[in-house]
Amino acid sequence: MQNSGIEQFEDNLQQLRHLIDALPVCISYVDANYHYQFINHVYIDWFGIPRSAVINKHMAEVIGEEAFQHVLPQVKLALSGESVAYETTVPYLHGGARNISAQVFPVFDHDGRVKGCYAMIIDISQRKQSEEQLHLHEERWQLALEGSGDGVWDWYPQTGIEILSDRLREIYGYEKDEIEDLSEELDRRTHPDDLKQMYLDRQAHFDGKTAIYINEHRVQCKDGRWKWILTRGTVIQRDSQGRPTRMVGTHTDISERKQAEVALRESEERLRMALSATHQGLYDLNVQTGDAIVSPEYALMLGHAHEGFQENKKNWAARVHPEDFPLAARAFREHLEGKSDEYRVEFRQKKASGEWAWILSVGAVVEWNRDGRAQRMLGTVLDITEKKKTEALIWQQANIDTLTGLPNRRMFYDRLDHDIKLSKRHELPLAVLFIDLDFFKEVNDTLGHATGDALLIEAAHRLRHCVRESDTVARLGGDEFTVSLPEMHEQNRAETIAQNIIRSMSTPFQLAGEEIYLSASVGITIYPRDADNLDDLIKHADQAMYAAKAQGRNRFSYFTPGLQTAALARLRMTNDLRAAIADGSLRVYFQPIVDIHSGKIQKAEALVRWPHAQQGFISPMEFIPIAETSGLIIAIGDLVFREALRWVKKWRELYRPDFQISINQSPMEFQGDQERYINWIHELALQNLPGQAISVEITEGLLLDASQKITSKLLQFRDAGIQVALDDFGTGYSSLSYLKKFDIDYLKIDQSFIRNLATDASDIALSEAIIMMAHKLDLKVIAEGVETQQQHDLLKQAGCDFAQGYLFSKPVPPEEFETLLQQQKDLTA
Repeated sequence: MQNSGIEQFEDNLQQLRHLIDALPVCISYVDANYHYQFINHVYIDWFGIPRSAVINKHMAEVIGEEAFQHVLPQVKLALSGESVAYETTVPYLHGGARNISAQVFPVFDHDGRVKGCYAMIIDISQRKQSEEQLHLHEERWQLALEGSGDGVWDWYPQTGIEILSDRLREIYGYEKDEIEDLSEELDRRTHPDDLKQMYLDRQAHFDGKTAIYINEHRVQCKDGRWKWILTRGTVIQRDSQGRPTRMVGTHTDISERKQAEVALRESEERLRMALSATHQGLYDLNVQTGDAIVSPEYALMLGHAHEGFQENKKNWAARVHPEDFPLAARAFREHLEGKSDEYRVEFRQKKASGEWAWILSVGAVVEWNRDGRAQRMLGTVLDITEKKKTEALIWQQANIDTLTGLPNRRMFYDRLDHDIKLSKRHELPLAVLFIDLDFFKEVNDTLGHATGDALLIEAAHRLRHCVRESDTVARLGGDEFTVSLPEMHEQNRAETIAQNIIRSMSTPFQLAGEEIYLSASVGITIYPRDADNLDDLIKHADQAMYAAKAQGRNRFSYFTPGLQTAALARLRMTNDLRAAIADGSLRVYFQPIVDIHSGKIQKAEALVRWPHAQQGFISPMEFIPIAETSGLIIAIGDLVFREALRWVKKWRELYRPDFQISINQSPMEFQGDQERYINWIHELALQNLPGQAISVEITEGLLLDASQKITSKLLQFRDAGIQVALDDFGTGYSSLSYLKKFDIDYLKIDQSFIRNLATDASDIALSEAIIMMAHKLDLKVIAEGVETQQQHDLLKQAGCDFAQGYLFSKPVPPEEFETLLQQQKDLTA
């Protein structure tokens, strides 16, 4: 085979490695220093070793010294520039041997110097075994058979005598005696396009220019078909003048190999077409010069016509985005240095329109020069702009709050973790601020969610203007924001920022034609003073924020160990409360509500009590807020409802048919699932009790929430006959308009007014005004906290309907309350 053909074949092999791997031929390539640079899968299967244990390794290291010395003469011959074909038995590294038929072709660089050689090897062990059995008696052919192809010839050029093997005749479809002089016959049957080269190769060997006569040509068989033949021969005798007198050799049918080469070329074209269909471009890069041949798809990808499109170092560098160039260049350099198996990088490249396209470039070095430096790289490019847009959208959704555009909780945690490491490295403190907007819920419920969203957007805008670019402002959810202040050089910087935030949030918001007033409560925690990890920093900042709210809002509070102690106490109480609910430790007590004119117990308020095993009775003022924040208030409310139902049914049957028990409802309960109260009404019906047996007490704050959720629940109660009482009236935000809008049956005057009735004329006047107003609206009035007879008399004189307080009884267990009812019944009997 001519050197140019071998190089083309090598190129095809490199570009279509997977097809080479499918060929039933062992193929390898070694450089001039006998180091493997390529092997296919058949080679791996033969020797049973991974590719990584072969590439860049010396032949002797891979196949063993004995086998290396066995094939060394042929490899040397190829590396000297000669094509070599031979058959031999190669010993295995760990025992055994393999019979092979090998062809070794030199590979030349552009200067005509040999830079390595390819070997194509066929396992002929089975064939050799058959031939040895068939031709054991033909000792004159023994040497030829050990290293021959399929057909063997022994030719005497000066006399023309030629001894031919039966197999050689068989290859061309002839019987044993059909061809008297195969040499002349074959010359006549050789394809005209191949004759000249065949004569030149033969004469070159006769002249001693080649060690072995090797030639590939087409021969017409008896049936007219053309077969590709590889003929190999060696002059083994010369006359005194040096002219060849005897030559032996083989003819091998290489039609299948030639078909494989055609298939490779066709597959290469199919691969190019397939890549074109997937909009991938191809490039063939000269690593040393930086010049590249590119496919039309590559040029089109960048908006250029293929004709005139040039790709070289200068053009490529000018088209790559400056931010991506260092990454692309580093990936390229690392591949050339052998630090990566392939060159794979994503970068932006400028199109003809000036737009930036994201490109995925994948390539690999397929050829090295004689100095071992990368010479040629093949690769593909793919436009991944849409993929990048999708990834950016997914990242945005995962890391950015969609309403405010601030980092969300996930991204804030990542940023804070980075800031902590930075502060630790530079030994500078870091602050975390936890910010909650005071009264945001009231604004959101009153003016609607659209206004609430606009307020949050404006609040986020103001927060960003209170900090540096290097600081992180995030929205955790709802109206809760956080700020990370890394590397604080000034000790009071966190306090200054907190004051700026409070001042900024106190400035009225102009939204939807409304002037809205808010404030902010800010909690501050310092790293590493208060905590040395992310979770504790955020937790402590949250605790400090709640401390600021407890101190009256619109202020900031630093974290202190006392806050942590209180938080741990709340956590323990929450766990104990959850256990108390589970094991039934909570008790329901009842306090009488007396008709102030008759003195009769007509109603009762159900109140939950918690007898703690270690701490004794815990005040509802302590555990009810915890129950509300933890969500346990729902279970407690259901417990109180079931107990109230049980006892009101009994007391209506035994003492008063119109007896009523009132149940307190936390705003957390009332704003929950509507299904819950449907179940309550259903339970009343199952107990055969009218709705009037129960009264629900709500707080004034609920009246501010004009949402459909609140209104529908009040309508549920009205339709079921359940009465509603407004608890602690006078301490909240109620107004006549709210009282007229909702179905309210009772007003309960807060005990803060009752406490000073005897000494404070204004409290008397307020109580009288409340009573008069309620009666005008057709509402009944219940006075809470009545402890003295004088308070009772003043309320009675003012026209109050009912009274409740220690003057009559403290809250007592149901059995004691029943005793009060029994005593009342006995007195009237």
